[in-house]
Amino acid sequence: MSITCVVAAVDGSPASLHALDWAADEAARRDVRLLVVYACLWERYELPEMDEGDPTSIRAVADDVVADALRRAATRHPEIEVQTQIIPEDTVPALLGLHQLAPLLVLGSRGHGGFAGLLLGSVSLRVAGRATYPVVVVPGAVQEPGHRNGRIVLGLGIDDHPGHAPSFAVAEAQLWDARLDLVQAWPLLAGAPDPVAAAQERLDAMSLPGAQAAGIKIHRQALQGGPATALLAAGADADLIVVGARRRHGHLGLGLGAVNHAVLHHAPCPVAVVPEP
Repeated sequence: MSITCVVAAVDGSPASLHALDWAADEAARRDVRLLVVYACLWERYELPEMDEGDPTSIRAVADDVVADALRRAATRHPEIEVQTQIIPEDTVPALLGLHQLAPLLVLGSRGHGGFAGLLLGSVSLRVAGRATYPVVVVPGAVQEPGHRNGRIVLGLGIDDHPGHAPSFAVAEAQLWDARLDLVQAWPLLAGAPDPVAAAQERLDAMSLPGAQAAGIKIHRQALQGGPATALLAAGADADLIVVGARRRHGHLGLGLGAVNHAVLHHAPCPVAVVPEP
């Protein structure tokens, strides 16, 4: 999966600025351009202190938000190319429409309450659930690149095989010189042979494309219990959790299952949702 640019969706909220920091770090590491995007359908939203029906005032707010984001990104990584775009459309379709850029999209977990902002309500979940490109949701402040913990966690379902999510995780581990932890959870079945031992054997035999050639350190761990619980525990001191999302028959876009929802809601670190075929 080739990433041509990193897109940071901003609305001026602290959460979106944290996402901007993560996106700038990623663009610098990948040596690609950073695109800062603000999306809002002007005529639907107004700030209380503005004159009713004055879309130009809201546009001025958007200009200020994007300009501040540009300065912040340039201060954090002056070496990267940063571009900006203000899109006068509803947020979700605007972001989904960026698919032709082959982006890595970075979102904050939530935006301004009561503001005509980018990440209100379930926007980040809706985008992550329908995007055909990788989406990273950043839950809080971001460490400087030199202070990362050096761990990336890849969550694998019991029926998973190497695909886009493992390839994305391998690329991230290589970019950040991090250890890659493969985590797979198996339920306890009454009267069944040890499922964890079987899962561990399967994990130990799994081949990850490019990992060996890149010299990536890999830790493989099969756990007993629920997958969301296992992933959240494994990600307690990780830099990134990577999960795959598969299209559901009869649904538009990607359908996020219960595990991905739980991880996105409760993860202590950024979560990458990678679309699978």
